[in-house]
Amino acid sequence: MATNTEHTGNHVPGAEKMYHEDASTNSTDGGIHRQMTHEEHQTALAASRFGYGPLAHVTSSARLPAFGGEFQPGLYKGVENRKFANPAPLGLSAFALTTFVLSLINMRTRSVAEPNLVVGLAFGYGGLVQLLAGMWEMAVGNTFGATALSSYGGFWLSFAVILTPGGFQIEEAYVSQQSELAFFDAFGFFLMGWFIFTTILLFATLRSTVAFFFLFFTLDLAFLLLGIGYLHRNAAGMPNPPVIKAGGFFGLLAAFAAWYNALAGIADNSNSFFIIPVAHFPWSVKGKERRQKDEKGTA
Repeated sequence: MATNTEHTGNHVPGAEKMYHEDASTNSTDGGIHRQMTHEEHQTALAASRFGYGPLAHVTSSARLPAFGGEFQPGLYKGVENRKFANPAPLGLSAFALTTFVLSLINMRTRSVAEPNLVVGLAFGYGGLVQLLAGMWEMAVGNTFGATALSSYGGFWLSFAVILTPGGFQIEEAYVSQQSELAFFDAFGFFLMGWFIFTTILLFATLRSTVAFFFLFFTLDLAFLLLGIGYLHRNAAGMPNPPVIKAGGFFGLLAAFAAWYNALAGIADNSNSFFIIPVAHFPWSVKGKERRQKDEKGTA
């Protein structure tokens, strides 16, 4: 949850005035109050977003621009008075790690082809933890974050249920009653459904940031290619290896994009020496504001 106004727009109206006129720290020797340094002021701004620190009472009715670190694809209310921490980095990290491992397996990295290990991650981290993060997004009033994180948490839970070896026996039921080809078709339908859902979310990121859009764009392609790989099989009737590997490649990109957005939501001036750039689109609200400022500056 970066405090850098460059990519989050987290400027708190009145804060600069406080900085120059009213802001002070605890009493120093002799009871004399001193003005905050710039670094202390930035730290106080970061702390105020969680309801503590010397600037916590400064409120803002302004809306902040889209930010993947908050899982907000459009303008959203300031978070100074929010009682919860930002759950987006947790959900993004859970999604990223699970997707990273599965994508390496889909690419047959070091000849590993069976996704059994992912079942544990899908139940625990990508599934349960991400679902909880989605519910916390609901609590903080973020509809997009709640929909996306809860849904993908459900995806990983259902993925684990389907592929649990010897557990729910879903694949075995298809093989015994029809054929293995029927299971591949059904799993392809499953993946194509998630491709459609991800496309819907992708449309909602078109006016956000490049980092946010890139996450859903690569994830969308991963679902599409994996779905095609299971539906359009090779001559042996198995999922098409080149297409599955291509899906795994885009899955890896999606995993790193999720980690990138998570880092953007964690790193700020109070804990990091640098701020993660997220690159607002020129047609986004933030991009238009910058263009207007540039036009005024050159006028």
